[in-house]
Amino acid sequence: MKIYVGNLSYDTTENQLSELFGQHGEVVSTALITDRDSGRSKGFAFVEAANADAGKAMISAIGGTELDGRTLNVDEAKPKTDNRGGGGYGGNGGGGSRY
Repeated sequence: MKIYVGNLSYDTTENQLSELFGQHGEVVSTALITDRDSGRSKGFAFVEAANADAGKAMISAIGGTELDGRTLNVDEAKPKTDNRGGGGYGGNGGGGSRY
């Protein structure tokens, strides 16, 4: 089960998250999301629990607690969607003759 962790301090590390979540079940992976250019944390991460029961236990135990002076938002991660927009050939509708 993948878990979203938000409202993280920019100083929080993946190791801290692994230790915190590991107190409530088996952690498979931890991914702290960072800015591509600066390398600085974006303030959220994803933690993968070994199974749904462990994930639910982690969410209920850790949600609303504090880490590095910040109250954590913890919830089941939503599936990634592609919301970059896209498609189309511009705004003039096309299909007509140029001449």
